Amino acid sequence: MPAKTRTQKIAFQGRLGAYSHTACVTAFPKLEPLPCNGFAEAFRAAETGKAAYAMIPIDNSIAGRVADIHHLLPSSSLTIVAEHFIPVHHCLLGVQDAKLEDVKTVYSHVHALPQCKKFIAAHNLKPVVFEDTAGSAAKVAEMGDKSYAAIASGLAAELYGLKILKRNIEDESGNTTRFIVLTKGAKLQKRVKGRKYMTSILFKVRNIPAALYKALGGFATNGINITKLESYLEGNKFHSARFYCEVEGHPHDIGFEHALDELRFYAADIRMLGTYPCHSYRART
Repeated sequence: MPAKTRTQKIAFQGRLGAYSHTACVTAFPKLEPLPCNGFAEAFRAAETGKAAYAMIPIDNSIAGRVADIHHLLPSSSLTIVAEHFIPVHHCLLGVQDAKLEDVKTVYSHVHALPQCKKFIAAHNLKPVVFEDTAGSAAKVAEMGDKSYAAIASGLAAELYGLKILKRNIEDESGNTTRFIVLTKGAKLQKRVKGRKYMTSILFKVRNIPAALYKALGGFATNGINITKLESYLEGNKFHSARFYCEVEGHPHDIGFEHALDELRFYAADIRMLGTYPCHSYRART
């Protein structure tokens, strides 16, 4: 990653206390988190120099991919320079004088509530969808009513002066969100011996039979593992699909170079979104 930054800030989507905020402070404790109203605003902050980096969630082990990101990446000038994984541990947050038995209604994000449905049902709570987890915490703090609680992060409790009534209330253990870190003007990272890399690629294939199979054949014949392959329609066309692909390897590897040659023969509009070191989380899974 660049040694010097334009500004010592890292942009993220959501309010202070969101899980993206937690990712920022755990991965880059020396950078100032910059909350943004949406993913597009977080991208713009890094593109315009308002922030040096953007911390963007790309997929979750339970909820799946974050669809909006795949529509922002093609038009962005940013480069992926790192990945970061954080475990998602939901907490039930209430006002300071509240007890668990006082709570009747719980606010949270549309994805967080179903991830805690067993806990909600066991305590006969009324779930209410709110804009995000951190916003839910802010609302509960503002209301000051013991009968209302929020499902959010421990960081949100600290920031909004709430009490953690119960930790780790998610139904499934192992709930993890993967983030990508983007910046502007980054050059291809030099290969370091012994270090494993990921490379993210965007491309389209010609509208002919077996085009995708042939485009990706070079990775198979050169022993390169594809860890993610996702397609999504481009614009309002049903015959034109763009593919987002993540592979293990560095473009300077000989096998990788051969695979790219074959990809270029069958695919169009190929864009290398970034090459970055594998996060240590990958070795544990």
